[in-house]
Amino acid sequence: MKTVLVTGGAGYIGSHACKALHQAGYIPVTFDNLSTGWRNAVKFGPYEHGDLRDRDRLDQVFQTYRPVAVMHFAALSLVGESVADPGKYWDNNVTGSLRLIEAAVSAGCMNVVFSSTCATYGDQDNVVLNEDSQQHPINPYGASKRAIEEILRDFSVAYGLNHVIFRYFNVAGADPEAEIGEFHQPETHLIPLLLQAIDGQRDALTIHGVDYPSPDGTCIRDYVHVCDLVDAHVLGLRWLEQGQGSRVFNLGTGTGFSVREVIEEARAVTNQPVPVVEGPRRAGDCTKLVSGSSRAAQELGWTPARSTMRTMIADAWRWHQTGHYSD
Repeated sequence: MKTVLVTGGAGYIGSHACKALHQAGYIPVTFDNLSTGWRNAVKFGPYEHGDLRDRDRLDQVFQTYRPVAVMHFAALSLVGESVADPGKYWDNNVTGSLRLIEAAVSAGCMNVVFSSTCATYGDQDNVVLNEDSQQHPINPYGASKRAIEEILRDFSVAYGLNHVIFRYFNVAGADPEAEIGEFHQPETHLIPLLLQAIDGQRDALTIHGVDYPSPDGTCIRDYVHVCDLVDAHVLGLRWLEQGQGSRVFNLGTGTGFSVREVIEEARAVTNQPVPVVEGPRRAGDCTKLVSGSSRAAQELGWTPARSTMRTMIADAWRWHQTGHYSD
Protein backbone atom coordinates (compact mmCIF):
# COMPACT_ATOMS: atom_id res chain seq x y z
CA MET A 1 0.00 0.00 0.00
CA LYS A 2 1.16 3.53 -0.76
CA THR A 3 2.00 5.85 2.12
CA VAL A 4 0.98 9.52 2.31
CA LEU A 5 2.49 11.91 4.86
CA VAL A 6 -0.33 14.01 6.36
CA THR A 7 0.89 17.06 8.22
CA GLY A 8 -1.65 18.23 10.78
CA GLY A 9 -3.30 14.82 10.65
CA ALA A 10 -4.38 15.14 14.29
CA GLY A 11 -6.43 18.24 13.52
CA TYR A 12 -9.99 18.72 12.32
CA ILE A 13 -9.53 18.54 8.55
CA GLY A 14 -6.36 16.42 8.67
CA SER A 15 -7.99 13.64 10.67
CA HIS A 16 -10.88 13.46 8.21
CA ALA A 17 -8.34 13.33 5.38
CA CYS A 18 -6.62 10.40 7.08
CA LYS A 19 -9.91 8.50 7.21
CA ALA A 20 -10.59 9.25 3.54
CA LEU A 21 -7.08 8.14 2.57
CA HIS A 22 -7.45 4.93 4.58
CA GLN A 23 -10.76 4.19 2.86
CA ALA A 24 -9.12 4.88 -0.52
CA GLY A 25 -6.40 2.30 0.11
CA TYR A 26 -3.52 4.50 1.28
CA ILE A 27 -1.62 4.45 4.58
CA PRO A 28 -1.85 7.94 6.11
CA VAL A 29 1.10 8.84 8.35
CA THR A 30 0.21 11.73 10.64
CA PHE A 31 2.94 14.25 11.41
CA ASP A 32 1.74 16.67 14.09
CA ASN A 33 3.10 18.56 17.09
CA LEU A 34 -0.34 18.51 18.79
CA SER A 35 -0.30 22.27 19.32
CA THR A 36 -3.86 22.38 18.01
CA GLY A 37 -4.48 18.70 17.22
CA TRP A 38 -5.45 15.69 19.32
CA ARG A 39 -3.55 12.43 19.69
CA ASN A 40 -6.72 10.34 19.91
CA ALA A 41 -7.96 11.78 16.62
CA VAL A 42 -5.23 9.70 14.94
CA LYS A 43 -7.07 6.45 14.22
CA PHE A 44 -6.32 5.46 10.65
CA GLY A 45 -2.54 5.10 10.41
CA PRO A 46 0.80 5.70 12.17
CA TYR A 47 1.53 8.80 14.22
CA GLU A 48 4.82 10.69 14.27
CA HIS A 49 5.29 13.58 16.65
CA GLY A 50 7.24 16.52 15.31
CA ASP A 51 7.37 20.18 14.34
CA LEU A 52 7.61 21.21 10.70
CA ARG A 53 10.45 23.59 11.51
CA ASP A 54 12.58 20.62 12.64
CA ARG A 55 14.27 19.54 9.42
CA ASP A 56 16.12 16.62 11.02
CA ARG A 57 12.86 15.17 12.31
CA LEU A 58 11.24 15.57 8.90
CA ASP A 59 14.15 13.81 7.21
CA GLN A 60 13.78 10.89 9.64
CA VAL A 61 10.08 10.50 8.86
CA PHE A 62 10.59 10.70 5.09
CA GLN A 63 13.34 8.08 5.32
CA THR A 64 11.22 5.75 7.47
CA TYR A 65 8.01 5.82 5.43
CA ARG A 66 9.05 6.85 1.91
CA PRO A 67 5.68 8.52 1.18
CA VAL A 68 4.49 8.90 -2.40
CA ALA A 69 3.00 12.29 -1.53
CA VAL A 70 2.53 14.90 1.16
CA MET A 71 -0.90 16.20 2.16
CA HIS A 72 -0.12 19.44 3.97
CA PHE A 73 -2.71 20.74 6.47
CA ALA A 74 -0.55 21.80 9.43
CA ALA A 75 -0.94 25.54 10.07
CA LEU A 76 -2.11 28.13 12.52
CA SER A 77 -5.40 29.45 11.19
CA LEU A 78 -6.98 32.06 13.48
CA VAL A 79 -7.49 35.31 11.58
CA GLY A 80 -7.70 37.51 14.67
CA GLU A 81 -4.61 35.98 16.24
CA SER A 82 -2.68 36.44 13.00
CA VAL A 83 -3.50 40.16 13.04
CA ALA A 84 -2.37 40.48 16.67
CA ASP A 85 0.75 38.30 16.31
CA PRO A 86 1.83 38.17 12.65
CA GLY A 87 5.34 36.91 13.38
CA LYS A 88 3.92 33.74 14.89
CA TYR A 89 2.09 33.01 11.63
CA TRP A 90 4.98 33.76 9.31
CA ASP A 91 7.30 31.60 11.42
CA ASN A 92 4.97 28.65 11.92
CA ASN A 93 3.13 28.57 8.60
CA VAL A 94 5.72 29.81 6.13
CA THR A 95 8.99 28.68 7.71
CA GLY A 96 7.46 25.32 8.61
CA SER A 97 6.12 24.81 5.08
CA LEU A 98 9.47 25.74 3.55
CA ARG A 99 11.27 23.15 5.69
CA LEU A 100 8.64 20.55 4.74
CA ILE A 101 8.91 21.25 1.02
CA GLU A 102 12.70 21.18 1.15
CA ALA A 103 12.62 17.83 2.98
CA ALA A 104 10.13 16.38 0.50
CA VAL A 105 12.25 17.35 -2.51
CA SER A 106 15.38 16.04 -0.82
CA ALA A 107 13.64 12.70 -0.22
CA GLY A 108 12.37 12.49 -3.79
CA CYS A 109 8.73 12.92 -2.73
CA MET A 110 7.58 15.16 -5.56
CA ASN A 111 3.80 15.31 -5.07
CA VAL A 112 2.26 17.80 -2.61
CA VAL A 113 -1.42 18.46 -1.97
CA PHE A 114 -1.65 21.78 -0.13
CA SER A 115 -4.43 23.10 2.06
CA SER A 116 -4.74 26.78 1.15
CA THR A 117 -7.63 29.15 1.73
CA CYS A 118 -10.01 31.62 0.13
CA ALA A 119 -8.52 34.15 2.57
CA THR A 120 -5.78 34.68 -0.04
CA TYR A 121 -8.35 36.56 -2.13
CA GLY A 122 -9.04 39.13 0.56
CA ASP A 123 -12.15 41.29 0.64
CA GLN A 124 -13.62 41.24 -2.87
CA ASP A 125 -17.31 41.75 -2.30
CA ASN A 126 -19.68 41.10 -5.22
CA VAL A 127 -16.84 39.48 -7.18
CA VAL A 128 -17.14 35.92 -8.49
CA LEU A 129 -14.07 34.27 -6.97
CA ASN A 130 -12.40 31.74 -9.21
CA GLU A 131 -8.86 30.44 -9.38
CA ASP A 132 -7.74 33.36 -11.55
CA SER A 133 -9.09 36.05 -9.20
CA GLN A 134 -6.46 38.41 -7.88
CA GLN A 135 -5.08 37.56 -4.46
CA HIS A 136 -5.10 40.44 -1.98
CA PRO A 137 -5.15 38.92 1.52
CA ILE A 138 -6.17 41.36 4.24
CA ASN A 139 -4.72 39.46 7.19
CA PRO A 140 -1.44 37.68 7.95
CA TYR A 141 -3.10 34.26 7.94
CA GLY A 142 -4.18 34.68 4.32
CA ALA A 143 -0.85 36.25 3.42
CA SER A 144 1.06 33.30 4.89
CA LYS A 145 -0.97 30.85 2.80
CA ARG A 146 -0.37 32.87 -0.36
CA ALA A 147 3.36 32.85 0.40
CA ILE A 148 3.32 29.04 0.66
CA GLU A 149 1.59 28.84 -2.72
CA GLU A 150 4.44 30.92 -4.16
CA ILE A 151 7.03 28.63 -2.58
CA LEU A 152 5.36 25.64 -4.22
CA ARG A 153 5.43 27.35 -7.60
CA ASP A 154 9.11 28.26 -7.21
CA PHE A 155 10.03 24.69 -6.27
CA SER A 156 7.98 23.44 -9.21
CA VAL A 157 10.11 25.54 -11.58
CA ALA A 158 13.40 24.69 -9.89
CA TYR A 159 12.94 21.00 -9.10
CA GLY A 160 9.82 19.74 -10.86
CA LEU A 161 7.77 19.52 -7.67
CA ASN A 162 4.16 18.67 -8.57
CA HIS A 163 1.43 20.23 -6.46
CA VAL A 164 -2.29 20.67 -6.17
CA ILE A 165 -3.41 23.74 -4.24
CA PHE A 166 -6.90 23.76 -2.76
CA ARG A 167 -8.26 27.17 -1.77
CA TYR A 168 -11.29 26.42 0.25
CA PHE A 169 -14.03 28.29 1.89
CA ASN A 170 -15.52 27.70 5.35
CA VAL A 171 -15.32 24.07 6.40
CA ALA A 172 -18.08 22.58 8.54
CA GLY A 173 -19.69 19.31 9.57
CA ALA A 174 -18.13 16.11 10.86
CA ASP A 175 -17.66 12.46 10.05
CA PRO A 176 -21.22 11.04 9.67
CA GLU A 177 -20.16 8.03 11.77
CA ALA A 178 -18.97 10.41 14.53
CA GLU A 179 -15.57 8.73 14.83
CA ILE A 180 -13.90 12.11 14.50
CA GLY A 181 -15.11 15.69 14.43
CA GLU A 182 -14.40 19.35 15.01
CA PHE A 183 -12.99 20.19 18.43
CA HIS A 184 -10.81 23.20 19.17
CA GLN A 185 -9.66 24.71 22.43
CA PRO A 186 -10.49 27.52 22.45
CA GLU A 187 -13.28 27.08 19.94
CA THR A 188 -13.54 29.85 17.32
CA HIS A 189 -15.64 28.37 14.50
CA LEU A 190 -19.24 29.41 14.08
CA ILE A 191 -21.11 26.10 13.99
CA PRO A 192 -19.39 24.47 17.02
CA LEU A 193 -19.84 27.73 18.93
CA LEU A 194 -23.56 27.88 18.26
CA LEU A 195 -23.95 24.20 19.19
CA GLN A 196 -22.20 24.95 22.48
CA ALA A 197 -24.63 27.81 23.04
CA ILE A 198 -27.57 25.51 22.31
CA ASP A 199 -26.53 22.89 24.86
CA GLY A 200 -25.49 25.38 27.54
CA GLN A 201 -21.71 24.99 27.34
CA ARG A 202 -21.54 28.75 26.81
CA ASP A 203 -23.99 31.46 27.75
CA ALA A 204 -24.56 32.71 24.21
CA LEU A 205 -23.17 32.87 20.70
CA THR A 206 -21.54 36.20 19.91
CA ILE A 207 -22.20 37.57 16.44
CA HIS A 208 -19.06 39.49 15.51
CA GLY A 209 -20.38 42.45 13.60
CA VAL A 210 -23.96 43.25 12.59
CA ASP A 211 -23.22 46.32 10.44
CA TYR A 212 -21.70 44.67 7.37
CA PRO A 213 -23.11 45.69 3.96
CA SER A 214 -25.08 42.45 3.63
CA PRO A 215 -28.85 41.87 3.65
CA ASP A 216 -28.97 41.15 7.40
CA GLY A 217 -25.78 42.95 8.46
CA THR A 218 -23.73 39.83 9.15
CA CYS A 219 -20.86 38.24 7.24
CA ILE A 220 -21.61 35.83 4.40
CA ARG A 221 -19.55 32.71 3.81
CA ASP A 222 -19.54 29.69 1.50
CA TYR A 223 -19.57 26.46 3.57
CA VAL A 224 -18.33 23.05 2.45
CA HIS A 225 -18.68 19.78 4.35
CA VAL A 226 -15.38 18.46 5.69
CA CYS A 227 -16.00 15.03 4.14
CA ASP A 228 -16.60 16.57 0.72
CA LEU A 229 -13.47 18.64 1.19
CA VAL A 230 -11.19 15.70 1.95
CA ASP A 231 -12.72 13.67 -0.88
CA ALA A 232 -11.42 16.43 -3.15
CA HIS A 233 -7.96 16.02 -1.62
CA VAL A 234 -7.94 12.32 -2.47
CA LEU A 235 -8.98 13.23 -6.03
CA GLY A 236 -6.16 15.79 -6.09
CA LEU A 237 -3.68 13.14 -4.98
CA ARG A 238 -4.81 10.83 -7.76
CA TRP A 239 -4.57 13.73 -10.22
CA LEU A 240 -0.89 14.09 -9.32
CA GLU A 241 -0.24 10.34 -9.42
CA GLN A 242 -1.66 10.29 -12.94
CA GLY A 243 0.85 12.93 -14.00
CA GLN A 244 -1.72 15.64 -14.65
CA GLY A 245 0.61 18.40 -13.43
CA SER A 246 0.28 21.23 -10.92
CA ARG A 247 -3.12 22.88 -10.55
CA VAL A 248 -5.12 25.23 -8.31
CA PHE A 249 -8.71 24.47 -7.34
CA ASN A 250 -11.28 26.40 -5.33
CA LEU A 251 -13.47 24.25 -3.10
CA GLY A 252 -16.84 25.78 -2.33
CA THR A 253 -20.49 25.31 -3.19
CA GLY A 254 -21.12 28.73 -4.69
CA THR A 255 -23.84 29.39 -2.10
CA GLY A 256 -23.33 31.93 0.67
CA PHE A 257 -24.92 31.86 4.12
CA SER A 258 -24.93 34.77 6.53
CA VAL A 259 -24.23 34.22 10.21
CA ARG A 260 -27.91 34.78 10.99
CA GLU A 261 -28.96 32.26 8.34
CA VAL A 262 -26.64 29.62 9.84
CA ILE A 263 -28.19 30.30 13.25
CA GLU A 264 -31.68 29.79 11.84
CA GLU A 265 -30.65 26.49 10.23
CA ALA A 266 -29.22 25.32 13.56
CA ARG A 267 -32.52 26.13 15.27
CA ALA A 268 -34.33 24.05 12.66
CA VAL A 269 -31.95 21.07 12.91
CA THR A 270 -31.77 20.91 16.71
CA ASN A 271 -35.27 22.22 17.40
CA GLN A 272 -33.76 24.35 20.14
CA PRO A 273 -33.22 28.10 20.56
CA VAL A 274 -29.79 29.66 20.08
CA PRO A 275 -28.99 32.36 22.65
CA VAL A 276 -27.25 35.21 20.82
CA VAL A 277 -25.49 38.46 21.71
CA GLU A 278 -24.19 41.04 19.27
CA GLY A 279 -20.57 42.15 19.36
CA PRO A 280 -18.15 44.29 17.33
CA ARG A 281 -16.47 43.22 14.13
CA ARG A 282 -13.27 41.17 14.32
CA ALA A 283 -10.12 42.58 12.76
CA GLY A 284 -9.37 41.05 9.38
CA ASP A 285 -12.89 39.80 8.59
CA CYS A 286 -14.39 40.66 5.21
CA THR A 287 -18.07 40.86 4.29
CA LYS A 288 -18.53 38.10 1.74
CA LEU A 289 -16.50 35.15 0.47
CA VAL A 290 -18.24 32.82 -1.98
CA SER A 291 -16.76 30.58 -4.67
CA GLY A 292 -17.70 31.02 -8.30
CA SER A 293 -15.60 28.17 -9.60
CA SER A 294 -16.60 24.87 -11.18
CA ARG A 295 -13.04 23.75 -12.03
CA ALA A 296 -12.92 21.04 -9.34
CA ALA A 297 -16.17 19.55 -10.62
CA GLN A 298 -15.14 19.70 -14.26
CA GLU A 299 -11.53 18.52 -13.96
CA LEU A 300 -11.49 16.36 -10.81
CA GLY A 301 -15.04 15.10 -10.99
CA TRP A 302 -15.66 16.46 -7.49
CA THR A 303 -19.23 16.56 -6.21
CA PRO A 304 -19.89 18.14 -2.77
CA ALA A 305 -22.59 15.61 -1.87
CA ARG A 306 -22.99 16.48 1.84
CA SER A 307 -22.55 20.25 1.67
CA THR A 308 -26.06 21.42 2.45
CA MET A 309 -26.22 23.57 5.56
CA ARG A 310 -28.76 21.24 7.15
CA THR A 311 -26.54 18.17 6.65
CA MET A 312 -23.43 19.95 7.87
CA ILE A 313 -25.13 21.07 11.06
CA ALA A 314 -26.78 17.68 11.61
CA ASP A 315 -23.44 15.86 11.30
CA ALA A 316 -21.74 18.40 13.57
CA TRP A 317 -24.56 18.08 16.12
CA ARG A 318 -24.23 14.27 16.12
CA TRP A 319 -20.49 14.53 16.80
CA HIS A 320 -21.07 17.26 19.39
CA GLN A 321 -23.43 15.00 21.33
CA THR A 322 -21.22 11.89 20.99
CA GLY A 323 -17.93 12.96 22.49
CA HIS A 324 -14.77 14.98 22.27
CA TYR A 325 -11.03 14.46 22.30
CA SER A 326 -9.32 14.30 25.66
CA ASP A 327 -5.62 14.74 25.03
